[in-house]
This record gives sequence, structure tokens and C-alpha cells, in this order.
Amino acid sequence: MAELRPIPRVLTSLGYGALTHVAFGLGVGSMVLCMGFGMQLGQGPFAGWLAWAVNALLLLQFPLGHSFFLTGPGRAWLARLSPAPGDDAKTLAITTYALIASIQLFVLFWGWSPTGTVWWQASGGALYAMLALYAAAWGFLGLAILNGGIGLQSGFIGWWALLRDRAPNFPDMPTRYLYAVTRNPIYLAFTCTLWTVPTWSPDQLFVALAWTLYCVLAPRLKEKRFLKMHGDRFARYQGRVPYFLPFPKACKDGQRHPAE
Repeated sequence: MAELRPIPRVLTSLGYGALTHVAFGLGVGSMVLCMGFGMQLGQGPFAGWLAWAVNALLLLQFPLGHSFFLTGPGRAWLARLSPAPGDDAKTLAITTYALIASIQLFVLFWGWSPTGTVWWQASGGALYAMLALYAAAWGFLGLAILNGGIGLQSGFIGWWALLRDRAPNFPDMPTRYLYAVTRNPIYLAFTCTLWTVPTWSPDQLFVALAWTLYCVLAPRLKEKRFLKMHGDRFARYQGRVPYFLPFPKACKDGQRHPAE
């Protein structure tokens, strides 16, 4: 299949990588800022029941798209959307995946139609306490992403592989650090960010409830993929480490499993 020549490959990989990382920063930054203000910063034009309906669609498009692009047809679409031809498009798939997810987040938070109702906004000492909790939750999420592979989450793996004209080097199945106490630290950490905001509104409660449900259920699909990829190794990991909340699991003899 057709591939990029050396100079176009360098320009494509660096340009696409820069675009993706800027979009990643804007997507995450939008999420931090908008949730911190109780989802009242959105620029959506709708009101009443129509606002709730559109907001629900905005919430749904992220997990649905996120899951679809991990399927066979979804991966084919990632290749089609890539700026590179042939096998190079497959190399950039993970970068395209991160770029699309970042755009989805940006559209969700700035396209949100706020209710204009704020139930509670921390002030004084409570504000500093809540901001500290919120920052800690995002720090927890950042650490979880580092433990799981920041290159995978940010799309770095794809454009870096294209730049070097090599196959993407995906990280091994994570089992250490946070992954030694919960199988899904990224989902757990993201859930924490949803519930530690310093401003509460009907909008934020809607987001928190909907995405908490997603964070609890979505890893089931991820774990099915991991079972196919890693087989017995992942099955043993499942038997040793809890699914979500980091409560110790015990062996049949009542003794805790050692960390891998």
C-alpha cells in the first residue's frame, strides 16, 4: 500500500502530533474549567426541555464515540480519517483516536446549554478546601494516566512511530503502581473529579450521575478486549486486583494475593 516519503512523513507526523496535543490540552482544560464552574460556562443556545435533550446527546456522544472507534469498523474509520495513506494511516490511528476524543470533549463542554441555576458555590475556607480536593482528584487522574501509559492516552505513540517509520510501540498490560490496587484507576480517578467540584448545579449533577455510570460500566468492555489480548495473564490479574474500588481481594485461604 502507498506510504509517505521521508520528508512528508516528518511534516505529517510532527504537524499531526502538535495538532493532537493542542486539542488534548484544550479538551482536558475545558473539562476542568467547565465542571469547576458547575457546567455554567457552556455557550449552547437552548433552554428548557430542549436544552436537557441536547445536553444529554452531548454527554452520550463521548462514550459512544469512544467505544465505537475501538471496534473493527471504528478502527477502519480511524484509518480513513488519517492524513496519511496506506499503512501509515494505521500507524496514526491511535493519534486520530486521541484527536477525535479531544474534539468531542471540547464540543461537549462549550456546546453545553446551561440551566443558569446554581445550588451551591463554595466560598471562604470551603472554597479553598474544595479546590484542593478538585486539584487532588485531577492529580490522581494524571498519575493514573501516567501509570497506564500517557503516550497511549495522548496519541503520542502514533505520530512518534510514524516519525521514526516504525510500528507503534504499545505499552504492556499495566499491573503496577495504581494498577496494583484497582484494575481501572483512570475511571476511578475520573469519577473523583466529577464529585469534588466547588460548584454544584442541576447540570453538574446530571454530568456526574451519567458519567459515573459510564465509569463503572465501560471498563467491562475494556476488560473483554484485554482478556482476548492477554489471556490467562489478565485473568489472573482480575482474580487478584479489585475491579473498581481499591478494597483488598483475598485468596480462598483468606490470604491476600501478592502484587505482580
